[in-house]
Amino acid sequence: MSRGVAVLTDLAADPHGNHPEYKGHDPEKSSYEEPAQVKYEAVGAKGRTGFMAPAWKVMDVLERQLGVEARGIERVPPNERHHVAIRDNFTLWMSANCTVSTFALGTLGASVWRMDFKTAALTILFFNLITTLVPSYFATFGKALGVRALAFSRFTFGYYAVLIPTILNLIACIGWSVINTIAGGLVLRAATHTHRLPLTAAIIIIAVATLFVSFFGYKIVHAYERYVWIPVAVIFFIVLGQSARYYEAGSFTQSGVDAASGVLSFGAAIVGFVFGWSSLAGDYTVNMPVEASTSKLFLWTYLGMNIPMILLELLGAACMTTFNQKTTWADAYDNESIGGLLGATLQGPMGGFGSFLMIILGLSIIANNIPNIYSFAMTFQVLGPWAQTIPRPILSLFATIVYTALACAGQHSFETVLDNLLLFLGYWLSMYCTMILIEHFVFRGGKWSNYDVDRYDQASSLPVGIAAFFGIAAGWAGAVIGMSTSFYVGPVAIKIGSPPFGTDIGFPLAIGFTGIVFLPLRYLEKKKFGR
Repeated sequence: MSRGVAVLTDLAADPHGNHPEYKGHDPEKSSYEEPAQVKYEAVGAKGRTGFMAPAWKVMDVLERQLGVEARGIERVPPNERHHVAIRDNFTLWMSANCTVSTFALGTLGASVWRMDFKTAALTILFFNLITTLVPSYFATFGKALGVRALAFSRFTFGYYAVLIPTILNLIACIGWSVINTIAGGLVLRAATHTHRLPLTAAIIIIAVATLFVSFFGYKIVHAYERYVWIPVAVIFFIVLGQSARYYEAGSFTQSGVDAASGVLSFGAAIVGFVFGWSSLAGDYTVNMPVEASTSKLFLWTYLGMNIPMILLELLGAACMTTFNQKTTWADAYDNESIGGLLGATLQGPMGGFGSFLMIILGLSIIANNIPNIYSFAMTFQVLGPWAQTIPRPILSLFATIVYTALACAGQHSFETVLDNLLLFLGYWLSMYCTMILIEHFVFRGGKWSNYDVDRYDQASSLPVGIAAFFGIAAGWAGAVIGMSTSFYVGPVAIKIGSPPFGTDIGFPLAIGFTGIVFLPLRYLEKKKFGR
């Protein structure tokens, strides 16, 4: 942790990347080397003569003096890419997923769907290993084309229809930040049980720290994420050691329709968690050289996602089996949610030192929030040239204000909000991923050369968007009839499983409906308009 802080400090003092962490050209040993002089004409330059002119003057100073990233969604050409350590994608996703949010997801199998440990464990393994293939592959898109994830989506959705996934992704970034911040705040509050830290104050602390890192941009995001997973992983191993003696894995207690219902519904939540990274994975590889190994980048990303997701979700599921006569942890969970459960494993046997470890766990959520807030700004700029006139750091500040206010308002409904948000993300991102993959493999032949990346922002060179619009509409129709949430249960979902919630099959129906409609319409659209 201290080494990471030192690197951040040195980078702030030396914005040109002369710190030893960023020197050299060996792709397996170096991390990032800033070009001698970056030259690009941002669309945002239009704002330099308008009402945003003062902000751009400040931005120029911050870029020169502190190395704050000024570039928005403008494409990064090959000669300006100097982030040569592709293993950084491993540490990025290790840190982003080695947090209490991942642990909390693992507890939902038992707390929401009453699943036994073995069923929950198999669900966690299967859904993570399969679904992480998608965001891991999408991470290679940024390296191949130098275009940010949502800007790249224009090649599938067109210049205007892309506004739909753009708006949904903005909601997702804010929603995830809300959930993450509440989760971290609950842990911080539980850690300060002697002098209770108000949950609102804990939320603000996490939000401000997240903004600080995301404010600086791509290089500092990678520098921060490179180290913070290490102490957090150690603490979770301590949680494992303190709680393992109380585990009661037992046997399979569910069968038939009820078991299938739980697996599909819990699996849908896992899909929402995993696919949440699909729409922004490419944002963190755009500065990597085109010639960098695509297979290695994919593998590093795949491992960086699966290792923390699987292990921490399994740990969360296992800790839910400790609610027995040997412990009073059930009461701690009921009173303080995730914070109470972690507090019981750490503070009970370890006292003040356990509280210190919990503070680190609570702050670990910053690593998960950073990609959301950084990519929120990149997503926002896809709304149009007017959005690109707003400097990226200002957009990050705006997102921070919004999600902090929402987190403070929803701080007492953590579990319900988490479950519903995960399902919502699973629905729309299933549609998004389906159309991106169909476009890439069917209509682009899986070849990067079939993308005219220099015209990513020109409507006349992009798909019309008719196929994408109706694909999304069909996908939502499938999601609605198959969804099972606390506020609505679809007519198909209610017929599968036990009432009143049935079984959530919204995400597979969303995939099927989207594919069935998008594929033929995209063929007709391309035949009619030639693009």
